[in-house]
Amino acid sequence: MYGGYTGRSAARRRVAGLRTTGTAAAVGAALLLAGCSGDGDGGSRGGSEGGDRKAAPAVSQQPRAEDPYWVNPEGNAARQVAAYTEDGDEEKSALIRRIAERPVGEWISPDNAEDQVRGVTEAAAAADRDALLVLYNIPHRDCGQFSKGGAADGDAYRAWLESVAQGIGDRGATVILEPDALLHLVDGCTPQEFHEERYDLLKGAIQRLKQQPATKVYLDAGNAGWQTPEALHQPLERAGVAAADGFSLNVSNFQTTSVSTEFGKKVSEKIGGKPFVIDTSRNGNGPYTGGDPAENWCNPPGRALGDAPTTATGDERVDAYLWIKRPGESDGECKGGPKAGDWWPEYALGLARATR
Repeated sequence: MYGGYTGRSAARRRVAGLRTTGTAAAVGAALLLAGCSGDGDGGSRGGSEGGDRKAAPAVSQQPRAEDPYWVNPEGNAARQVAAYTEDGDEEKSALIRRIAERPVGEWISPDNAEDQVRGVTEAAAAADRDALLVLYNIPHRDCGQFSKGGAADGDAYRAWLESVAQGIGDRGATVILEPDALLHLVDGCTPQEFHEERYDLLKGAIQRLKQQPATKVYLDAGNAGWQTPEALHQPLERAGVAAADGFSLNVSNFQTTSVSTEFGKKVSEKIGGKPFVIDTSRNGNGPYTGGDPAENWCNPPGRALGDAPTTATGDERVDAYLWIKRPGESDGECKGGPKAGDWWPEYALGLARATR
């Protein structure tokens, strides 16, 4: 049932891609710091990287005043640009560059977390930018559904989180904390016996991460199509949002920026005016309403890139538009897509072509 719940976040579909990227991300970052483009994965999520593994082309950082987050020159989209350029396909190269030159979230896998995070944050600092990190490792993740897993228990999660914090150090980072975790308490998906521990883990994670001097934390609050503001404010407070910098909305989902903003403000009013960030990576054409409603979250056709990542939103309640989901990575094996988290160049091209 939950696997087809149309309002929920699609973040859980990413877990299949969180297999072996930790060391590769750290190595890619180290190569960048050494002044080399190298062959580091830099966040492949198990994808094809667009063909032969070539050195990624130089991609530009965005102006810091508008977007302070790091663009990873070793990512899937950058390598796809390199592959299309090598093949002489300038039209496709230009389309994928729309993704390659925007910062996207770095999803931290369970293994070697400290090395992963240190590699990413050091590379970002070397470019005078901040890292955008996504933590998705809560115990009993996804209610035992498609992305089941996470840390073995509360102690394992706390140890993993400590590794993340040590990897961040005093470098600038923004953390999106546990997509779906809070909402699965609200919608009843997570068994009641795990609720108290999860609230404690989320609250403790915020407190621990905020000990790092240059770290911002946004606790995930789902999307505008999932739950009501009335259902969310008490769980957010119980999970410690007061100590966080705010909350995140629309992770891996397709709700429009305007709808997400309106929804976020209603939530914010109930929790002391906390600001929020919105995932705009694929919401340019809004949610898909065709086909089987139980699968309209999975690689929906006709979607488009949304608002470019920026902290200059023009709204005091909206701290940033972010690309938390990596555009062009599959939601799962549906509609012709590869397994969740794999790079899918055809879908990436579709997103870019549909963008106004």
